[in-house]
Amino acid sequence: MHAAARQPEKVLAPPRAAAIAGVLFSLLMGITLIIARLAGPGDQIDPRIWMNDPVRRGAIRFAIHLVPFAGISFLWFIGVLRHRVGALEDQFFSTVFLGSGLLFVASLFASAAFSGVLVDAATSGHFQALNSEAYYLIRQLGRSFLNVFAIKMAGVFIISVSTIVLRTSILPRWVAFLGYACALVLLLIITNWPWIALLFPLWMLVLSSCILLADFRPAAQPSGGL
Repeated sequence: MHAAARQPEKVLAPPRAAAIAGVLFSLLMGITLIIARLAGPGDQIDPRIWMNDPVRRGAIRFAIHLVPFAGISFLWFIGVLRHRVGALEDQFFSTVFLGSGLLFVASLFASAAFSGVLVDAATSGHFQALNSEAYYLIRQLGRSFLNVFAIKMAGVFIISVSTIVLRTSILPRWVAFLGYACALVLLLIITNWPWIALLFPLWMLVLSSCILLADFRPAAQPSGGL
């Protein structure tokens, strides 16, 4: 009986860690996307406009170094959120939740790696050795991994999390409905307007805030219920 009474307490204990990890990811991912869009816009035909600018190269390098920390925070968020769901976890949606999250991180890392290749080539003086076809291929690979694969997986991740929220009622229902709307936008519009990618860290920030607020509610219930 004592072990059973402590079990809900264990399930509700980690949300603060998930909220902190989610907020960190939101900030790091948002800063990375903003720097990447402003310092190295994809609509510039001549790469020398930003590749030969040390300020822009330094900004992109800084953004690339933020990506691993964003991925670590995101993986930490996944682990803590699964712990919160606990015994209420549905195997099907939890598999989609975990798989889409891992694929998102992998695609994000791949995009950062391709961008890092271009920055390192320009910094070391080997950028002139790249012809226009090689530059275009590397740039398109980086953009595809981010704008197509990573963000599409982010949309699937949002759908799975929103479904888990509806089935388990661990958060308000409006969080799930907002997630479905954001996922629909990411899945359908991201390739037409890359700035929509910021919608994912913004949704993560809202989700993390709700988890953080929910962490304080059970503490007040025992005094009034017993």
